[in-house]
Amino acid sequence: MDLIFEKSCMGTGCTILPKCDVDIYEVKDKFKRNLELKLPELSENDLSRHYTELAKKTHGVNDGFYPLGSCTMKYNPKINEEIAKLPEFTNIHPLQPEDTMEGCIEVMNLTKKYLCEITGMDDMTLQPAAGAHGEFTGLLLIKAYHESRGDFKRKKIIVPDSAHGTNPASAVMAGFTVVSIKSGEDGLVDLDKLREAVGDDTAGLMLTNPNTVGLFDKNILEITKIVHEAGALAYYDGANLNAIMGIARPGDMGFDVIHTNLHKTFSTPHGGGGPGSGPVGCKKILSKFLPNPSIDESGKFKYNSESIGQVKSFYGNFLVVVRALTYIATLGKEGIPKASKNAVLNANYMMAKLSDIYTMAYDNTCMHEFVMSLEFLKKETGISAMDIAKGLLDKGIHPPTMYFPLIVHEALMIEPTETESKKTLDKAIEVLRDLYNKAKTKPEALHNAPILTAIRRPDEVKAARNPVLRYK
Repeated sequence: MDLIFEKSCMGTGCTILPKCDVDIYEVKDKFKRNLELKLPELSENDLSRHYTELAKKTHGVNDGFYPLGSCTMKYNPKINEEIAKLPEFTNIHPLQPEDTMEGCIEVMNLTKKYLCEITGMDDMTLQPAAGAHGEFTGLLLIKAYHESRGDFKRKKIIVPDSAHGTNPASAVMAGFTVVSIKSGEDGLVDLDKLREAVGDDTAGLMLTNPNTVGLFDKNILEITKIVHEAGALAYYDGANLNAIMGIARPGDMGFDVIHTNLHKTFSTPHGGGGPGSGPVGCKKILSKFLPNPSIDESGKFKYNSESIGQVKSFYGNFLVVVRALTYIATLGKEGIPKASKNAVLNANYMMAKLSDIYTMAYDNTCMHEFVMSLEFLKKETGISAMDIAKGLLDKGIHPPTMYFPLIVHEALMIEPTETESKKTLDKAIEVLRDLYNKAKTKPEALHNAPILTAIRRPDEVKAARNPVLRYK
């Protein structure tokens, strides 16, 4: 497929602008570009065909099953989009006086209220732009808390070896040293290792529950107790909140600060670079450190003198918040826990239907996702997790997460989410079983997969080391 620049034809255009209805402001020469802006020139017909062709080559949630584990790639209800594009929301400017955007402030206040209720937190900021940004913000709250008490020696953040890769990265960015602790054979936090790791230099623990292998940690109250007794705080990575919303609350588990992923759990668009949203909630002891401005109980903006400062311009990605509030209001008090229950049911159904041939990394009831290990299949047939994932592409199924978490060899992590029907799950199960049988009987066919996609199997090492990022 040609790039849009390669389709460009000089002198071609498709823009007919209406007569300007405001005064024209002449920009001073010193602010103007010295060179012409190099943009492609196409007719509307060619432009439309180009993006339609691109869409046909792109696989998304609207195209087929998308079991991307640990990412909750679920269907985004169209009512969310309808509400978010209302002119009363899209025509608002963040620099308007507060009394002219009371409706938008109420949207943010309601979202904050509902998210605090769902997570068990006392206060919330909507500023962070995504999950990792939320992690960074939450860690800054922890840092501000300890420093406000004159406790400057707490420089270490404990992170389990099954954690999301962004956890240690965010901790380092916030100025902490990361201490990794190994998981037990059951895939859960090793309590003895945790007790050995904590001390008077521990600032906090980063954990998601259910964890990255899809298991709810039965010792969660003991874990947060150990952390608190050491004088540290407990941080909840909200990436897996989709499994427990409306059922269990991180705040009740003993967590002090949490980020949520509106672009995961609350069904706003995810992928393609955003926009995302990663609100951060906290208990009262951290409330005064939240980014400015925050919203008080009366729905007015407030500024705290001990705030860590702004982490994003204005109030965050507002229209993503609108979509999330629409989703929460649509499901209601009954629908929120039902969504979680269905997500857990779907994951356990798939795991049960595949466990007779695939090796499950942990032979326990899972939550929203489960992890398979293809280590033995690879030793027997030469077919890797990558080969099975590529084989799924030929069947119109997006691959699950591969080779993660690192504690499971040849890992495939599957998360069907609550939005998939039993019929879809049965079809996916059938495909995975067929691929397993093909690995046993015709392994060479899977080594060459995918066959039917627009792009075959690229050289991923070369793509990572020598990416072509701009058109010359």
